[in-house]
Amino acid sequence: MIRVALPTSAAAIPRSISTSASETISKNQEEEIRRIWRKAEAVCFDVDSTVCQDEGIDELAAYLGVGEAVANVTRTAMNGNARFRDALAARLQVMKPNNQQLEQFVNITKPKLTVGIRELVGRLHARGTHVYLVSGGFRRLILPVAELLGIEKSRIYANEILFDKQGNYHGFDTSELTSDSGSKEVSLIKSSNKAKNFFAIQTGKPAVIALLKKKFQYKTVVMVGDGATDAEAAPPADAFIGFGGNVVREGVKARAKWYVTDFDVLRKDLEHDDSDDE
Repeated sequence: MIRVALPTSAAAIPRSISTSASETISKNQEEEIRRIWRKAEAVCFDVDSTVCQDEGIDELAAYLGVGEAVANVTRTAMNGNARFRDALAARLQVMKPNNQQLEQFVNITKPKLTVGIRELVGRLHARGTHVYLVSGGFRRLILPVAELLGIEKSRIYANEILFDKQGNYHGFDTSELTSDSGSKEVSLIKSSNKAKNFFAIQTGKPAVIALLKKKFQYKTVVMVGDGATDAEAAPPADAFIGFGGNVVREGVKARAKWYVTDFDVLRKDLEHDDSDDE
């Protein structure tokens, strides 16, 4: 009797090899991001849906009684792929908060910090790591967050709502780096006064990172956040860590070489001794 070996599925072997190779590459990429995380000199956190559980602009809109209207504007802007600055302007135009309303909202609203962020920031501070809050939200809403986390006001990069002399809404400061998105380049102009102030020409979270690296000579900066504007910050950030503890955005998850849903994962990873891998 002649035994004839049946052919193995041609597709089966390549799929197995490809999957194994892909998993290995993915694991190596994650480990590289972990190593960068552990040696970061500065860490920049997004605020809305990252450091905080909610979206500040949505909460403010609801307080003003225009929550649904602002949500509709947001959906329309996103579907049309509007640039961040245009979408922000459209939402603010619907809200038009005056100074008194903004202050009242801040006074009655307690920041809803994401579980584990206090401990993580505390651990980073104990290591001597500089922590920044980099947000497309509003500075007035983020100041209480920074205070709770022990982060210096000077380490907040966010947007500023403008008011006229009567305290009425008068637009927003378009000179803020976070008032737009997309630019990875930043040019610095040093003023002639003794304070040696720096002025950035470009905008977006990538430009914030570039500014920090040029101004403070950080060798390693990490960006942590849930959104596309966070993911686009690397480079110039040396690493981007996607966060899905409050909301999972599949596009961001796909772009992140390391994606976590619990801040304890990041905190515990700081205890890892890289020398053990050598």
